[in-house]
Amino acid sequence: MKHFMIRYEFKSGTTEAWHQEIGRFIKAIDGDPELKGRIGYRVLKNRDDGNYFHLASVTDEAAQKALQSRDFFKAYQEMTRKVAGGEVTVAPIEWIDQTA
Repeated sequence: MKHFMIRYEFKSGTTEAWHQEIGRFIKAIDGDPELKGRIGYRVLKNRDDGNYFHLASVTDEAAQKALQSRDFFKAYQEMTRKVAGGEVTVAPIEWIDQTA
C-alpha cells in the first residue's frame, strides 16, 4: 500500500463549488469497477484557514496507473492546481500506526 499527502492553500473560486468537485471525484473513483476498493481518498481542511490536505492510498502500482489514466483524474488534478493558484505539494508518506 502506498500513501500520499497532497497539500495546498485554497486561493481561487468558491469553497462550495470546490467541495462539490471533490465529491464528484470521490464518486467517480467509487463508481469505477477497476478502482473501487483499490484507491482510498480523504480530503481534510484546516478549520481556521484555507489549507487543504488530501490523503490518497493505492493498493499497488497498477491501481495508481489506472487512476492516473482516467480523464476524471486529469480534470481533477488540473482543477486542484487552479484552486491552489498553481502551488500544490504531493508527498509520499509512510503510515506508521493507527487505531483499530
